[in-house]
Amino acid sequence: MDKKDKLKEVVDQAIASQHVPHVKLKKMGPTSVDIDKLTKPSKETHQEYWGKGLTYLAIVLIIVLVVSIIGFVGYHGLATFVSNHVNVFHFLTSTDWDPGEGKNHVGAAVMIVTSFLVTLLAALVATPFAIAIALYMTEYSSKKGANFLQSVTELLVGIPSVVYGFLGLTIIVPVIRKLFGGTGFGILAATLVLFVMVLPTITSLTVDSLKAVPSHFRKASMALGSTHWQTIYHVVLRVATPRILTAVIFGMARAFGEALAVQMVIGNAVLMPYNLVSPSATLTSQLTSQMGNTVMGTLPNNALWSLALLLLIMSLVFNFLVKLIGKKGQK
Repeated sequence: MDKKDKLKEVVDQAIASQHVPHVKLKKMGPTSVDIDKLTKPSKETHQEYWGKGLTYLAIVLIIVLVVSIIGFVGYHGLATFVSNHVNVFHFLTSTDWDPGEGKNHVGAAVMIVTSFLVTLLAALVATPFAIAIALYMTEYSSKKGANFLQSVTELLVGIPSVVYGFLGLTIIVPVIRKLFGGTGFGILAATLVLFVMVLPTITSLTVDSLKAVPSHFRKASMALGSTHWQTIYHVVLRVATPRILTAVIFGMARAFGEALAVQMVIGNAVLMPYNLVSPSATLTSQLTSQMGNTVMGTLPNNALWSLALLLLIMSLVFNFLVKLIGKKGQK
């Protein structure tokens, strides 16, 4: 007796033993059961298979895409050290950047230092404003006011980078030139442009972190006699600190990878900055301004791919920091 016959026998016995009247089984006889239909996958089962298949396919494609990008950038970025025999220590510490003159002139220290300076300064300037706006939206403002500020924040996020760069070029650079002299291009101009660009990111994530603080923490603090500000300072901000730091790191990652807006206001001169108003260059500004002027496979092109590899490594570092801080915040 095969499986279908066994199943039919079980079903027949179950129907024959029905003593409680049932709408569906009342007129069902042992011979009216379609065993083939019971044993075949249903329409819903097929839909589940399709859903799982599409989900797994999307995951595989994303993994392949990420691995391909990392592999491609890594292959070309490492060619500077493998094929062109540039010393890694020299590449990271030298300020002499002129790859067209040979491997002894491939030093990225200027771009590395400037990128970190601009990123850190932008984060330092934007973070207090972001926290203040987030506190007003979550602790003081009415619902309509918070929604209005949320709309403004989302509007700032949607403005293209070239618009920020153009505003910086036509407004910030002339003002700096008039106040401090020089050309007006430099780290200060790039910092102010990035400050406006990363402010919405840090603000939105900070608002989410403050809203995530349980309400009974506030009530308990108030019950002990604390003022509203004392509750915010000693309870809300301390509980939300790990998530606020995550927001700041996300903002720094945004600033570190920004290219077009920074390129338009920083001056694009590969010179070690000696003050905030001297022209310099970041990793991204050098990439965007020089990638179209090199030939694939040559030392100048490989050197630019090495800069891209540094950016990729820094992105991974930022992601690692976010996960590390997130784990500490859960504890």
